[in-house]
Amino acid sequence: MHTHSLATWQHPHDFAMLKAQGEKRTWQVLIITAITMLFEIAAGITYGSMALLADGWHMGTHVAAFMITIFAYRFARKHADNKAFAFGTGKVSVLGGFASAIALIVVALIMLIESGQRLLAPQQIHFNEAIGVAVLGLLVNILCAFLLQGNHDHGHGHDESSQPHHHDHNLKAAYLHVLADALTSLLAIAALICGKYLGWNWLDPLMGIVGAVVISHWAYGLLRETGNILLDGSMPPQELAAIKEKIEATLDNRIADMHVWKVGPAHHAAIISIVTHYPQKIDYYKKLLGAFPTLSHLTLEIHTCEEESCLPL
Repeated sequence: MHTHSLATWQHPHDFAMLKAQGEKRTWQVLIITAITMLFEIAAGITYGSMALLADGWHMGTHVAAFMITIFAYRFARKHADNKAFAFGTGKVSVLGGFASAIALIVVALIMLIESGQRLLAPQQIHFNEAIGVAVLGLLVNILCAFLLQGNHDHGHGHDESSQPHHHDHNLKAAYLHVLADALTSLLAIAALICGKYLGWNWLDPLMGIVGAVVISHWAYGLLRETGNILLDGSMPPQELAAIKEKIEATLDNRIADMHVWKVGPAHHAAIISIVTHYPQKIDYYKKLLGAFPTLSHLTLEIHTCEEESCLPL
């Protein structure tokens, strides 16, 4: 019967990207956006302006996206040590980013449909009210972008000083929603000013189409990035080749099988099967792979190659 602790051989499974500052800033942005949304809807009803109502409900979709962001943070933190999740909750923030990207596409689709309808059937535009609300929306979004921009670039696990240059996809999605709103407001201001003073009313729906295309482009990029992680996408081929080269450069090691996949925005898990005539202790192979810091969960199989069972290498 074993009398020794197994801690030396056990792996941690906490790959979540929990940023308390990012969650706090998202709450602030959520509250500011929700207040602005209610103001715009109330103003639209009071002044009978469809432009105000449309912008208000548009901001409502971003409020929903920010709620997804906050839910993802809380769920990841609450279940960080839950054994029901094989590799922890590292992908929850990625899932939040994926869901928010879909919400961005819905927003772009609504903008595209509404803009197309207004091109075919122009409507009366309340320029003064619409310009005022667009300016207010832009100022609010500049404030929200300022709150989020310092946190969306790089994400880390609990040790925020390690693993740099990896996105917190959850916070990145929230930041893209703010940028989408700011872009919509900026294009609207330009179109409304041209419409009021030059009579170019057609520019308003045209700018809506331009904004929808740009937002769709952002959303598609985020979908590809997060979807690859959710589907257990591997490392880039050049990094896989570097791992193979590192192991096979010593002794007569040969990799028989290798699987590397993401378990979080900044963490990879790997299962590597090595065949060799001269097997070493596990620590030897782990030291070889020390140059790949994102390999956070490593499982190695070492197979001794007997002369009668192996072809010459």
